[in-house]
Amino acid sequence: MMTDRANQPGYAAVRDGGAGLIDLSARGRILISGSEAVMFLNGLVTNDMKTLAVNTWMPAVFPNVQGRLLAAVRIIHRDDGFLIDTENATRDTVVKLLERFTLAGDFRLADLTENTAQLSIQGAQASETMAAVFGETIANLVRDAVAGVDWQGKQVTVIRATHTAEDGFDLFADMTAVETLRDAFIKAGAQPIGDDTVETLRIEAGIARYGIDMDETNVVTETNLDDAVSFTKGCYLGQEIIARIKYRGHVARKLAGLIFAGEASLESGAKIFSVDDKEIGRVTSVAFSPRLARTVALAYVKYDYLAPGTSVKVDSSATKFVASVSGLPFVRGSWYRD
Repeated sequence: MMTDRANQPGYAAVRDGGAGLIDLSARGRILISGSEAVMFLNGLVTNDMKTLAVNTWMPAVFPNVQGRLLAAVRIIHRDDGFLIDTENATRDTVVKLLERFTLAGDFRLADLTENTAQLSIQGAQASETMAAVFGETIANLVRDAVAGVDWQGKQVTVIRATHTAEDGFDLFADMTAVETLRDAFIKAGAQPIGDDTVETLRIEAGIARYGIDMDETNVVTETNLDDAVSFTKGCYLGQEIIARIKYRGHVARKLAGLIFAGEASLESGAKIFSVDDKEIGRVTSVAFSPRLARTVALAYVKYDYLAPGTSVKVDSSATKFVASVSGLPFVRGSWYRD
């Protein structure tokens, strides 16, 4: 369903040069350690674990044997092991995929979700906000780096990352430290952002969400997660199919954007048609974009219709809306400004 555009607290803080505070603690956090962690993980994920140095991080995907997506994750290499950050919808899946290796060698799993928290600072002023709380060194963290910082006797893990197409930082902290950490960021000027606004910002940023825009019916390369895939690493689960699709040229469909002329009342799953009435896709996420002053949607569209500007029709609740195909993100914020 479409996000209520009249209720967007904090949207301007993120989009108009400020900083927003997002609570991501509902996501899953799983720590993997042991001398055989790299070997086992490398056979399960799409990216190359052997290239992941201490104090760096990378995106990755857990695929099945058919190359379909089971979970999209971020793997953060800390001194104590590999912290796997995943959506709440895929937390149990990741744990089950990894648990079976705990008896196969020196491979240990600890689910940290319940006793840790995750916050994110998003917006053009994210760096200045981080500097006010942690100092300039952390504020200047490069995008693939991981930093550890002491906060009132507790270690906080920091990475630079976006969930909104704006500059941002994610922080992983002990649950006992999160309230004082949150208060410090609010005092530094960060505005708390509600779930509805976070969803609008996510869709504007063109970021897929598991269970909504992608699931185990999707081949990994349909979902715009190419940066999470190494096409040069050795064997891993589902590699043959993922590589075959890559080197044959393209997938049959791909996640793209749709932009409407104004406000359109759409539902997830609405069918998309070409101008000559061929069914060519379906809608997954919808929001009214305050920045663009129109409805936007994420959708799977057949390859022949992916060119930006292609006119399409969307059939929702017996009403047909005209839209045009768009590249992603819809809003290119401060994350894209060097």
